[in-house]
Amino acid sequence: MSTLTVDRTLSLSTVTAIINAPIEKVDIADWLLHLPDAEYQRCSHAHIAAGNTTTDDGRPMSINVETIGDALMVQHYIAEVHEPHICKMVSISDSITANGRTKVNVEWTLSVKKIDDKTCEHSNHIHGSAIDESMAFFEKQGISLGKAREARQIASDTHNKEETPNFAKSLERKVLAK
Repeated sequence: MSTLTVDRTLSLSTVTAIINAPIEKVDIADWLLHLPDAEYQRCSHAHIAAGNTTTDDGRPMSINVETIGDALMVQHYIAEVHEPHICKMVSISDSITANGRTKVNVEWTLSVKKIDDKTCEHSNHIHGSAIDESMAFFEKQGISLGKAREARQIASDTHNKEETPNFAKSLERKVLAK
């Protein structure tokens, strides 16, 4: 029996940047899950607020508020993986636009890999997907998935290109301050 699936990807964006510190000193999960609000705001003009909490069952959670394109995003990232060199966060995020409010699924993976004894490469990967609620929202607004995808891809790439080098510098500052 075969099943048909619809690719609901709205955006896929990966940007990398160099951290001038040895990988052994970088703990990306600790950085992200203890990121002060002001430092989050310094990493992008689109970052509004960030805080950390836990889910009811005790899993680490990062709450981020930012604009991506014309959408105000309220993200409730739950840490599915939180290790020194990789942090995978998943959120059913609120997306608020002039046309109304909906939700999208966002998977956010931050990682580092060794380049040499003094540097490593930070990767910031974002995968946004439509869920049933967002598909209904697009239909009600007369927006095709293709048009939604096109707009979100541009906005996500633009946002990621700004924040990733700033995240790398923030990680670097934290490592070098120790």
